[in-house]
Amino acid sequence: MSGRVGSARAQGSRIYYDGYGADELRRMLSLPRLELFDSVGSTLDVAHGVAEQGAPAGTLVVADAQTAGRGRAGKSWASAPSAGIWLTLVERPTDAAALEVLSLRLGLHAARALDRFADATVALKWPNDLYVSGRKLAGILTEARWRNGRPEWVAVGFGLNVTAPRGVPGAGLRPGTARVSVLRELVPALRAAAAARGELSPADLAAYAERDWARGRACTAPERGVVEGISSRGELLVATASGSVRARGGSLVLEAGPCEKEGAP
Repeated sequence: MSGRVGSARAQGSRIYYDGYGADELRRMLSLPRLELFDSVGSTLDVAHGVAEQGAPAGTLVVADAQTAGRGRAGKSWASAPSAGIWLTLVERPTDAAALEVLSLRLGLHAARALDRFADATVALKWPNDLYVSGRKLAGILTEARWRNGRPEWVAVGFGLNVTAPRGVPGAGLRPGTARVSVLRELVPALRAAAAARGELSPADLAAYAERDWARGRACTAPERGVVEGISSRGELLVATASGSVRARGGSLVLEAGPCEKEGAP
């Protein structure tokens, strides 16, 4: 994708993302709808708004910058112009069991897609972070909306540092990586993860174990002990002084302490 400008800019009423308009990106990514912004508060908020209005599964919201990107537990995510990929994908799943493990499945699919753009294998940190060489590369935040006990839609927020952030620890992709090239690999991977059904399979667990950044390391939260891996239901397995514990919620804090902000836009 050489020759395209690495930014989003407005020409009249149209917005271009690294030289591509919204319709061009939508066709390239084989999506039913794509909303493109130079800057928004949060792509998650926009996605919920269009989903409420009936946007189809596969609707993608992309922004060059965010002013109020958010992560887990209300934490913020730096979303500087042209420095990363800030997007939210709207899907309409029907399998509640798959929703329980969606963040982990999304991370696994995304890591595979991003390997070709990174200088090292992309690792995973439960429950929603991607790492390269010990530094945070990306984060995922999923927010589902339910109606009459069934999921009506899920918004998949994904924040990725294309260039390493300044002033905070973090990783980026290989210098010269084009954002649109990443989108062409990443978006189909996220859609495939969202379409999968059921709990994590033995193959999923084995693939996750190969990328598990925390496996075998001591942690202080959500339980004090040593990380053993994850379960098919997405639980964190921790070996404690009193036995193995399964944790479903909270953040994983390793004994050395967190070295990055959690979350995704």
